[in-house]
Amino acid sequence: MKLALRPYLWYKLLNSLFFGLAVGSVFVLYTPLEPSVFSLGGIGLAIGLLLVAKGYEKMMNLLVFYRITLFVELLTFLMIVSFLVFQYNYSDVLFIYIAYQVTFVFGNYLMRMETLALKRTLLLSFADVIKQKGYLAGMVISYFFYKVVEFFGIVNKETQVYYLHALLLVVQIVILWYVFRSFRTR
Repeated sequence: MKLALRPYLWYKLLNSLFFGLAVGSVFVLYTPLEPSVFSLGGIGLAIGLLLVAKGYEKMMNLLVFYRITLFVELLTFLMIVSFLVFQYNYSDVLFIYIAYQVTFVFGNYLMRMETLALKRTLLLSFADVIKQKGYLAGMVISYFFYKVVEFFGIVNKETQVYYLHALLLVVQIVILWYVFRSFRTR
């Protein structure tokens, strides 16, 4: 397996754009959850990070990197679709929270593997700059998105977050396309 650099960098840009777009929505999205759920989520995240770190020796190759990247992005796609289909109910919000925690479990691994895959300091720096630009652009777009929907009279926060998820779905589909293009068999 080989990493195709240009599509991978587009993937990183769009992935960061996604998180910039989504970051504000979690404050509305997670409103129904009790504080104890966040404590349990933190415990689960810490245990998951520990288990993944213990498996690094077997996981440090491009095939596993591809599979985990694809898993994380498909899980994110599933979260968005579930929110759009089931809208705003407790069980779906809990599913989304747990799914996000599962994706975060692989965060350190994905960053470490990216460092190994990109190898050169110049590429790592370029990838990090692209990620920050994507994140910043996502937050700016998110801000204007909320102002535009308010202008059109949509002031209910849950409705605003619902419409944002329609935009997130489009971005996530493009992200998945770039994941497939980023990893190639030799």
